[in-house]
Amino acid sequence: MTTKHKVRSALQITAAAGAAALVATLLIGSAHAAAPQPATPDIGFVQVNPDIKLRRLVVHNAAPRGTVLFLHGFPETLYAWKDIASTLGQDYEVHAFDWPGYGESSRPGVDKFAYAPSDYAKVLKDYIATAGIDKQHLVIYATDIGALPALLAALDEPAIAKRIIVGDFAPFNRPQFMQERLQALKDPATADAVHAAFNRTRDEILQNAFTRGLPESLRYEVTLEFKADIVHGWQNGALTSADAFYQYYSHFTHDQDHFEANLGKLTTPVSVIWGEKDIYIHKEMGEELAGRAKLDMKVLPGLGHYPHLQDQAATISEVRAAFGAR
Repeated sequence: MTTKHKVRSALQITAAAGAAALVATLLIGSAHAAAPQPATPDIGFVQVNPDIKLRRLVVHNAAPRGTVLFLHGFPETLYAWKDIASTLGQDYEVHAFDWPGYGESSRPGVDKFAYAPSDYAKVLKDYIATAGIDKQHLVIYATDIGALPALLAALDEPAIAKRIIVGDFAPFNRPQFMQERLQALKDPATADAVHAAFNRTRDEILQNAFTRGLPESLRYEVTLEFKADIVHGWQNGALTSADAFYQYYSHFTHDQDHFEANLGKLTTPVSVIWGEKDIYIHKEMGEELAGRAKLDMKVLPGLGHYPHLQDQAATISEVRAAFGAR
């Protein structure tokens, strides 16, 4: 090969290498540019009826594939959903709020608001109407004390959502499937003593409630921001979150009986999920609900009473599946 040909070949190789590097750089840059970034939740307040103002979290999306509404349990606040909402907000509009008696939402006197599951069901319907949510494209994910209100609302308004996901709660009056302290809170003869103990032991509840009953290998940490928000909102005015929980339980059996008596009227699509190791409400509760109402049920291996805290990815997957996405 002549010197001239060698130079030309070297230039061609250099040019090809440069082009390949440029293409690689552009591809990498495009991949980084296309990588979805967590959405920022907007936290504010909304008045849903004359007596109730709710603190809420919303993740807005310019072109959402649907809307998700998360309903928390005891002793949680809307901060239970903050990270999950940020991820799902890449594709959906996401809402969550503090139930009355929790976080920074209103706490009217019990003469105006009973803190019963049926009262929470009305708050849920008021929120959906006030927020202007398109119910045809709404998935509600409700756990613990949030689940029965969602189903009661669905009895009154079958078109309230595209699908409701419920789990780790007590749809029926079956104390034998509940932890002993919850059984005692349900029993009028012992409820006052348990109520007082809940208020005395707030710090112990917040330290241990989320992982109670789990083996050491499955224990997990919740964010300090979430814990601090629960502490900050535990007492807001004269009513504590334990007081609200006690009031909920004082009406629990009545509303459970109403739901069971009207179970045949439940036509809203519902999915049931349950933590395999839930010690507060045993999975037999969910199995009875799913069996009698002919609902799909999924038991989540290794998870306790708060699957959304223990395995956020699983919760995100369940929501996406409810929209027909993965």
